[in-house]
Amino acid sequence: MNDDDILAEFRDAGALLDGHFILSSGLHSARYLQCARVLMDPRRAARLCGALLDKLPPDMWQRIDAVIAPAMGGLICGYEVARQLGAQSMFVERPQGAFELRRGFALEAGTRVLMMEDVVTTGLSSREAIAAIRAAGGDVVHAACLVDRSDGSADVGVPLTALLRLGVPSYRADALPPELAALPAVKPGSRT
Repeated sequence: MNDDDILAEFRDAGALLDGHFILSSGLHSARYLQCARVLMDPRRAARLCGALLDKLPPDMWQRIDAVIAPAMGGLICGYEVARQLGAQSMFVERPQGAFELRRGFALEAGTRVLMMEDVVTTGLSSREAIAAIRAAGGDVVHAACLVDRSDGSADVGVPLTALLRLGVPSYRADALPPELAALPAVKPGSRT
């Protein structure tokens, strides 16, 4: 699956949006990838996650005990990647503002974890999720995402494999280009 095929999957699902968007990072962008829409078809989710797994280092399949994703965005792709790897699937969530394992999820010390995101923009949420996984005893050996909006510049603290890397500019609210500032902003993500 090449980049054009992947973008076609997003377009066909109505998941590649143009406008003025406020990202979960607080940054603004003219393009938004709504992974929830692209993952709502289980066959499409299986194809995309399978293509992502094909990009992982060859030994990674044997090195992963669990896949842990940050809620909400990473839940579906995290589950599907775990299913294809034959690993456990869990998630971290933010009940009080910081990521933590809940709902009876627990890790034995040294459990080898793949942290799975839907979209990486700055890497901050990924780093926070990785810190929570480590605090729970996990050894995060790799991270993966469907889309890396930073085109490879985001640092998540461990090696990161992306299905698709895009250079999508994002801006602070006080530094918007005029054409973006002229459009009403919407926040389509899961965090308010």
